[in-house]
Amino acid sequence: MPDDSQEPRIFVDSEWKQQAQREKEELDRQTRQPRQDQSPAEPSILEIAHILVMQAMAGLGGLQDAQTGQAIPPNLPVARHFIDLLGVLLEKTRPNLTDEERRSIEGTLHELRMAFVQIVEQLEAGVSAPPSSPGA
Repeated sequence: MPDDSQEPRIFVDSEWKQQAQREKEELDRQTRQPRQDQSPAEPSILEIAHILVMQAMAGLGGLQDAQTGQAIPPNLPVARHFIDLLGVLLEKTRPNLTDEERRSIEGTLHELRMAFVQIVEQLEAGVSAPPSSPGA
């Protein structure tokens, strides 16, 4: 029977909670106030595609944890889901896309699919390091 004294314990520091709440409120206040020195970019389909690409890259293990700096491990079902969503976005909006938008999304989609296949092959071969990020 394991010794219970060796198990990690969680300590809750109420001062930490208060500091986190203050930071959250400050961030909320900052995001609600319009920035006077910078106007937001014009919304575009490429911004929506970029959101999906970032999620796919996270699923492919192509991003690092901002706090620890360590690579986020691949989560292939998540990666496949967001790659497929990008494909759906392309197919459903194709008639309305400019040539530049279409080429950009198609190229990125191709790179993500190739990275997905490469990671699957590496994982099957027992290699844990993800390939270079798409577009790099």
